[in-house]
Amino acid sequence: MVVITPAEMHHVDAVAVLVEEMDRHYGSTEFEPLEQRITQVTDALFGDVPAAFVLLAWEDDELVGLASYSFLWPAAGVTRSLYLKELYVAQARRRLGIGRQLMDTLFDVARKHRCRRVELTTDRENEEARRFYAGLGVPVNIEKMFHRVELTASG
Repeated sequence: MVVITPAEMHHVDAVAVLVEEMDRHYGSTEFEPLEQRITQVTDALFGDVPAAFVLLAWEDDELVGLASYSFLWPAAGVTRSLYLKELYVAQARRRLGIGRQLMDTLFDVARKHRCRRVELTTDRENEEARRFYAGLGVPVNIEKMFHRVELTASG
């Protein structure tokens, strides 16, 4: 049975390991040492200004999925929206309903915080993710364009 919980400080090590698997899935071949990743996850989730919140999917004592999100404001009018940054289910646990459980819990979180929208992006080439979101009834918004500015440490 899979249980969904919010991330807590004592989950950081497991999150750091699953995030490396996620990065491998997306094609990364170079990784920081585990201790450095643990520090980065700790800062992002539990620092003075958290960068995100995370829902974790546990099967017994094994972390098998995560949904990383933050809140955006303003959304529709002066309401807020929940932005899903990353949904990831361990390769060995896909197609078992874990992603849907994470999304259902995420929708509950959005309702609890009175969000008018849940927003997300996915890579055009990620057919598996696109099929998953379509299966949930999540429409594609073709009127928006995604922009990104890459910053260096020096500026």
